[in-house]
Amino acid sequence: MARAEEKIKELGITLPGGKAPVGNYVPAVKTGNLLYLSGVGPAAGPDGTIPTGKVGQDLTVEQGYEAARLVGINLLARLKDALGDLDKVERIVKLLSMVNASPDFTQTPAVANGCSDLLVEVFGERGRHARSAVGMAALPNNIAVEIEMIVEVSA
Repeated sequence: MARAEEKIKELGITLPGGKAPVGNYVPAVKTGNLLYLSGVGPAAGPDGTIPTGKVGQDLTVEQGYEAARLVGINLLARLKDALGDLDKVERIVKLLSMVNASPDFTQTPAVANGCSDLLVEVFGERGRHARSAVGMAALPNNIAVEIEMIVEVSA
């Protein structure tokens, strides 16, 4: 078994199956050695629900962090679908973390850490990345967090 997938198993994570896009786009585009992943929302949590609502109003920072971690799980699943082998990841290059936030919420980086921390747990130094973490007035279906990712991959 590949190193990254062994680490995911050690963390007790099961990657969800891929979902077809709900619009006129593709989940991933590879150009050269870069893979661009379309934005995804959270996987279902342990209780089977997807975190929704505004962080800072309906959800705490900690709940937002967990939602971002669940987004990371979906991103890993999307990577696995696109590459077939997570050890083809040379480096996570960049994340754009969009947090469904109340107007006065300023802790978007603390929320985005949920995904960032997971990627470092799975890939080690290859998981360290540049990142933007911004608050949004709304996200599709009222999800708490959406993240898109750029990844450097091997041939």
